[in-house]
Amino acid sequence: MRFGNGSRGLVAAAIVSMLLAGCAGDKARPAALPPAAFVAKAEQPGEEYVIGPLDSLQIFVWRNPELSAKVQVRPDGRITTPLINDMPAVGKTPAKLADDMKAALGEYIKDPIVSVIVENFSGTYSQQVRIVGATEKPASLPFRANMTLLDAMIAVGGLSQYAAGNRARLIRYDRATGKQHEYQLKINRLLKSGDPSANVKLEPGDVIIIPESMF
Repeated sequence: MRFGNGSRGLVAAAIVSMLLAGCAGDKARPAALPPAAFVAKAEQPGEEYVIGPLDSLQIFVWRNPELSAKVQVRPDGRITTPLINDMPAVGKTPAKLADDMKAALGEYIKDPIVSVIVENFSGTYSQQVRIVGATEKPASLPFRANMTLLDAMIAVGGLSQYAAGNRARLIRYDRATGKQHEYQLKINRLLKSGDPSANVKLEPGDVIIIPESMF
């Protein structure tokens, strides 16, 4: 089939438009994360734990049992123990909170030795992995060192019947830049096809969103 000059121009314009549309679609498509092993080569500690609201703490003051206590961090992020009212706890490591309590108790006893033990973990949102959408039991999970997508899906009971697992998204906040990034997940390939390349490493603060299928 032969095209005149005018037809050739229209065909070329159409091809260019299709290429531009394809490029635009690629830019809008979330990036993919590199696959992670099901078991880490070497177990390593994660970030230092930061106390969050509703954490349960054991406060131990050596040789002063009357000042020791089991407390739960209030929703406002504070705790109250004997002699200490409204001590801020959220956002501190257990060691930092122990130092602050030592300073506060130093007004009443000489050289107190204080230990803080976290008994039940909730953590701050920046240390949780939240899974919402079409899963059996949406949840906020305390992040564990070397945690992967497979670990998170086991914890929430897998996908619901109508989940579109291969259209799931992971939202990750970059603390260095202050920006939020979106990545594509292929949860169906991981759970139903056993594709190891679909397993990815998680980070504290990740949010996994699983949509429902339209059909």
